[in-house]
Amino acid sequence: MKDPVCGMTVDPATAKWRHEHDDHTFFFCNPRCRERFIADPAKYLEPSPPSATPTGVEYTCPMHPEIVRTGPGACPKCGMALEPKIAQASSGDGEEDAELRDMRRRFVVSAVLSAPLLALGMSEMIPSLEHALRESAASALTWLELALATPVVLWGGWPFFQRAWASLIHRSPNMFTLIALGTGTAFVYSLVATLTPGAFPDSVRGHGGAVPVYFEAASVITALVLLGQVLELRARSRTGHAIRALLALAPKTARKITAEGDVDVPLEHVHIGDRLRVRPGEKIPVDGACVDGRSNVDESMVTGEPMAVEKRAGDRLIGGTVNGAGSLVLEAQRVGRDTLLARIVQMVGEAQRTRTRIQRVADVTASYFVPAVVVAALLAFAVWMFAGPEPRLAHALLAAVAVLIIACPCALGLATPMSIMVGTGRGASEGILFKNAEALERLSQVDTVVIDKTGTLTEGKPRLIAVVALDDPRASAQGEEADILSVAAALESASEHPLAAPIVAEARARHRSILSVAAFTSKPGRGVVGTVSGKQAAVGNRALLTELGVDVAELVKSSESFRAKGHTVVFIAIDEHPAGFIAIADPVKESSHQAIRALRDEGLRVVMLTGDARAAAEAVAREVGIDELEAEVLPEQKEAAVRKLQDAGRKVAMAGDGINDAPALARADVGIAMGTGTDVAMESAGITLVRGDLRGILGARRLSEATMRNIRQNLFFAFVYNALGVPIAAGALYPLFGVLLSPMLASLAMTASSVSVIGNALRLRHASLVNPKKD
Repeated sequence: MKDPVCGMTVDPATAKWRHEHDDHTFFFCNPRCRERFIADPAKYLEPSPPSATPTGVEYTCPMHPEIVRTGPGACPKCGMALEPKIAQASSGDGEEDAELRDMRRRFVVSAVLSAPLLALGMSEMIPSLEHALRESAASALTWLELALATPVVLWGGWPFFQRAWASLIHRSPNMFTLIALGTGTAFVYSLVATLTPGAFPDSVRGHGGAVPVYFEAASVITALVLLGQVLELRARSRTGHAIRALLALAPKTARKITAEGDVDVPLEHVHIGDRLRVRPGEKIPVDGACVDGRSNVDESMVTGEPMAVEKRAGDRLIGGTVNGAGSLVLEAQRVGRDTLLARIVQMVGEAQRTRTRIQRVADVTASYFVPAVVVAALLAFAVWMFAGPEPRLAHALLAAVAVLIIACPCALGLATPMSIMVGTGRGASEGILFKNAEALERLSQVDTVVIDKTGTLTEGKPRLIAVVALDDPRASAQGEEADILSVAAALESASEHPLAAPIVAEARARHRSILSVAAFTSKPGRGVVGTVSGKQAAVGNRALLTELGVDVAELVKSSESFRAKGHTVVFIAIDEHPAGFIAIADPVKESSHQAIRALRDEGLRVVMLTGDARAAAEAVAREVGIDELEAEVLPEQKEAAVRKLQDAGRKVAMAGDGINDAPALARADVGIAMGTGTDVAMESAGITLVRGDLRGILGARRLSEATMRNIRQNLFFAFVYNALGVPIAAGALYPLFGVLLSPMLASLAMTASSVSVIGNALRLRHASLVNPKKD
């Protein structure tokens, strides 16, 4: 290792001077360097690249994502506890747990103090017992209730009063406004009745001339609301399970290869270009390219693919995946927030904080809801006060408090964001990344799927299919396929054309040496020419060989069957005579046949859109079962084709993977990018399929349908609950059954409504993304 101050090499095994800083050990060549480091460590430490799990976490509200704070707290609009934008990898370290612990502590204390209050309140149901208690110590019992209720309401319920006050300041009344009004009214009324009972008229007095107090109602309601907060916080923490599971995939350290040997360093100290060793069974620390070694890597945690993938020099490695039995050396290419895993976490987190159009309707409704509830409570109070039975004031107060408590808008506000959070998290676990909630909503409405060919239907990696040598005595390499391949590989090794790679790779796979090339010349759009082993050679299309005066008739005739299948044919000439040709094809993905069939079975219209030659496009279309296609289209023409479908009234999803697909992806109602494609495509799309498998479209569509169905269920329940609850709390059942809803039961019902909405949203974690009737 190197001394961080002077840069001299230090052997950790024999170093005499060391210092622990931020859980890391630094070694020094002399005590003076150590002292200088201790005086100002930041001066000698390299700045760390952005990490996938930053220490400075921002907090936001799941119902109001525009609210962003640098620390935990409550949302000024709805009063809900803020949560970190990126969930902590370990739930035990999250600040949200501090909120949960605080609420749990307040609930336990409030429940203990409320139990005797509830017992005293229940004594009213036994007239002889209540009369005996009141006759013996009426004043003492009232003061005991005050002593028990005060810490519950003022300490246990203090967060509710804080949030209610904040809602008034920000002119955004919410559930805590109603809770504070209800409990505060009951407590203040009881407090006044205890301190100045003589100020109340005889008409409101009960047995023995005592003024009734409602300390038990205020206390028990506070305890029940605290219980609801505890249950809600626990349930909400489960919605972040998907992100925490993704974050947990990333290892904490990497084994860096240095001149002094291998050294374990924190992941945040890995830079682009560093070489890292991954031993058998270890997690790959960052994204990069394998430069040495060979092994099978389990990528199922990121891609969902159950089979391990063989990796060798030149292959891509994904951070967070698990190495098999072999040892690998990788060169870091993406670190910190640029890794695929970090980008997945970011996309999931951002999608969970976006809103659907249906949520905006709920938001507008909720903005009018609280004022309407306050008006309803005042009306209930007035009706009971002037037209109700004796004691009128008591009945009026109970009805108003019950209305305020039961009409909590929490269930209405949670209906959509909870479903979105769970749905996008479920998608991430299946390799389906939603960029925003709008994409999740729109996908369920799509009736047309437009699909690119290269890299989407096909593997996007051209593969050599055949090498055919002509038996032409004029050619220097007559009848020898291996010699033809060697000549082509020699020229193509100096070319940057995409078709060059499979030719060179096949030559190496056949253990053919790559010959040297002289006088190499590239002919853009046609091919390459040069001198190989003293012979003039040309590799390219028909136009190139015609330009060089080569008779291509036999080559064209011999390659007809390959071209009919949509394969790309590369002609080879040696010493101005036709020598043979190479057929190259981009194989169709094995999953494409099943995916297209499943999409059509779903009643979706499938259209292929590609810039490739029509013959190649038609061959692939026939193979996978696509009837509609447009070939030889430019990027702007792809965008125009999508727009044309939209103008015809179609809801279009576009699936692609390349830069040329970006305009069409952005134009489509829903853009779907292959995770194996370009960054530009993924940025332009609303959905990314990490595996690059078209079958993911079906899973994404079914998840979209399940999520929207779940949202509608939540909203229906929230509206019905309030439509029934408010009249009952106001006393609608009293004329028929003589029943007046207790504020305590109203509080319990309010808690149950919020928890039931969250529980229904959590069902999406286990929703089936497979149609058993068709798959």
